[in-house]
Amino acid sequence: MKRFYRDVSVEPREHGFGVLLDGRPIKTAAGSPQTVPNRAMADALAAEWAAQGEELDLAKFRFRDLADYAIDIVGRERGTTLDKLLGFAETDTLCYRADPEQALYRRQLEMWEPLLTALEDAENVQLARVSGIIHRAQPAETLTVLRTRLAALDDFTVAGLLTCTSLAASLCIGLAALRPDADLDALWDAANLEELWQAGLWGKDAEAEARLAQRSAEFRRGAEFLRLAAG
Repeated sequence: MKRFYRDVSVEPREHGFGVLLDGRPIKTAAGSPQTVPNRAMADALAAEWAAQGEELDLAKFRFRDLADYAIDIVGRERGTTLDKLLGFAETDTLCYRADPEQALYRRQLEMWEPLLTALEDAENVQLARVSGIIHRAQPAETLTVLRTRLAALDDFTVAGLLTCTSLAASLCIGLAALRPDADLDALWDAANLEELWQAGLWGKDAEAEARLAQRSAEFRRGAEFLRLAAG
């Protein structure tokens, strides 16, 4: 698609800010007004439009789709979205370990246990750990507390959190990414510990490396969106 506008600007609105193209407001994919919660996010969205050349490159819209998802999906299907997030607590990668006699188990303890303990301390909950792949339900009290925690987040934060959580297959890592001082490299390595471990044992695969790099970029985009949502 050819670029159809010349000027990009940002305007304040009653409930936030929005981007204007040649003075006309942008709508979401579902046709709603694209109003975001703060100036920082609006400026980031405007920068995406301003950076486009004569032909629109959809890959360069790093945050537009997440903003639309927050408005069109999270805002309208909030309960369903929170259910999706809570589902990652039930099957959190960090809770499923190798057999205790394996070297991988010791590495999992080293990388995963501090993250789980930090979440438990912060939310006053207890998460069950399992050796093996057989599912074990998390305590009902833990899920109730975590749902209350998630319900307190705004729609834009939920959209970014779902991105990070789904890519990491871990609500623990997703919530850790909310912290302003989060070490995103360490979180991503923790999420992919088993894949990285296997690569260290058997060597790297080019296709797997490419997929991992793409997913890493998406994880970072979600984390950056979380920063924007926080203003």
